[in-house]
Amino acid sequence: MPLSLRQIKYFVAAAEIGQVSQAAIYLNISQSSVTTAIQELERILNAQLFVRTPQGMVLTDSGRHFLNHAYAILGAVEDAINDPVPTNAITGTLNIAASFTIIGYVLPYHIKRLSLAYPNLTIKLHECTHKEIEKGLVNGQYDMSIVSASNIDSDKIVIENLLNSPRHLWLPAKHPLAEKDSISFADIADEPYILLNVAEAEQVSEKYWKQHNHSLNIRLTTISIEAIRNMVANESGITILSDMVYRPWSLEGRRIVTKNLVTPVPSLSIGLARSENMEMTPSRRCFQEYFRRTYLTPQVVASRN
Repeated sequence: MPLSLRQIKYFVAAAEIGQVSQAAIYLNISQSSVTTAIQELERILNAQLFVRTPQGMVLTDSGRHFLNHAYAILGAVEDAINDPVPTNAITGTLNIAASFTIIGYVLPYHIKRLSLAYPNLTIKLHECTHKEIEKGLVNGQYDMSIVSASNIDSDKIVIENLLNSPRHLWLPAKHPLAEKDSISFADIADEPYILLNVAEAEQVSEKYWKQHNHSLNIRLTTISIEAIRNMVANESGITILSDMVYRPWSLEGRRIVTKNLVTPVPSLSIGLARSENMEMTPSRRCFQEYFRRTYLTPQVVASRN
């Protein structure tokens, strides 16, 4: 039996969500279709990919190993469908500024695609604070920036919104609240909280906790998202972070689940920023159009069917 993209997509959904029933709802297909696809994969690979438990599906070592390959396969297919045709016409150098979070979780994939599409265009990345980004855009040190839109205060900078990354509650898979359909701030008020101290994250967290008349029970404040991921996965606390930085597994292979809160918290808005007086050169235009095409145009492979 040949391997199919359908099997891989269904496997990834089950791995990330952790339950066949919920994966089926997400994919808008029957539960039996997901189960059959996983069973077919296990026969093809001659390996057990999941351990079935009353709480859901837990990846085996073989399953975690194959998940990395599955991500690579789906990413390659997306590249083949959506990458622009390579052109040598665009030349020059672009200086692009971003925070370390954006560089870590957003830009590397896109820089690779841009380098393949425009081989004669050099893109230099600069890791900066948001104040440094503002100053650099205004004085022409940087051509453009991918930023958290809420962090830019200067009225001399134009921001084009690209995506909104919802913020959700992160819980260890075996946490009692993971079984609840409705979770409020009162439910988590006494839980030890792992607080991200990067850019506006700390201020945003404190703001929405105060709005719900609760204070943070902080166990750890850190700039490391991986530290937060591992603390949550190992049942040392909870957090609320955006989907942009969410991954369902810790470094040790422990699962993290996300849950909606009864009262949603603000999403993280990511945008393309430039000086209002910037001259739109061909290289800057192709950078802008790439991100518009990527985030503002419907993608073929985004279909759940």
